[in-house]
Amino acid sequence: MKNKKLNSLMASPYLIWSIAFIIIPLLMVFYYGLTDKDGSFTFENITAITTPEHMKALGIALLLSLISTVICLLLAYPLAMILANMNGNKDRFIVLIFILPMWMNFLLRTLAWQTLLERSGVINQVLEFLHLPALEIINTPYAIILGMVYNFLPFMILPIYNVLNKIDRNVINAAKDLGANNVRTFLSITLPLSVPGIISGITMVFVPALTTFIISNLLGGSKILLIGNVIEQEFLQTSNWHLGSGLSMVLMLFIIISMIITAIFDKDGEGSAL
Repeated sequence: MKNKKLNSLMASPYLIWSIAFIIIPLLMVFYYGLTDKDGSFTFENITAITTPEHMKALGIALLLSLISTVICLLLAYPLAMILANMNGNKDRFIVLIFILPMWMNFLLRTLAWQTLLERSGVINQVLEFLHLPALEIINTPYAIILGMVYNFLPFMILPIYNVLNKIDRNVINAAKDLGANNVRTFLSITLPLSVPGIISGITMVFVPALTTFIISNLLGGSKILLIGNVIEQEFLQTSNWHLGSGLSMVLMLFIIISMIITAIFDKDGEGSAL
């Protein structure tokens, strides 16, 4: 009994934190999303997603998020395999290198890319010095994709590396002893066993990429509106919390779907953390 009371007491700060910063904000979002300015119940804030401007913003966000997720996967999987096959502490050191940028403020990292990519930025100055054509990708979808890939790539590498690192090398060696070549071994053993990490990585990249607005503001020059930018404007510029909350509830559906998919393919939580 004493241990249970002690555990309950130790868990109380987390409970208070969850209520204050998770439960109450969610309830507020649901309240504003399901009511109008007069406090009457309505679904208009949610169905507003079907308007042409909102559908366009959602479509662009989905497209750029999907492209960024695919690029992150194509870059992360080979890197994770290289790290998992390293011996000693070298892999941990290189993983630390990938994690280090995450310790820096997200906004500062994105501002750094804005400085690099702008027309008079560092990259174009170097290209001009080398008498090469200037790079004109700032304020374009390509710059937004670059910002997404840079900021979210570690979230794809870590879960895949975590799963690959747990694969028993004896299983791989047994497959090779039975005559399987590297490609067959990868397709039959390594890839299927790494699916939990892949699904977890896709979720951890796609969801924040879909909801982001800072990257598109800074690297897109506010010329390319994603659904996250629309929601931000509804809250901060037009002060329409009801419409902003309703659109946020639509994005919650994508988050819930991602969580369900992750729960199906990663039941043991193998790809969730290092």
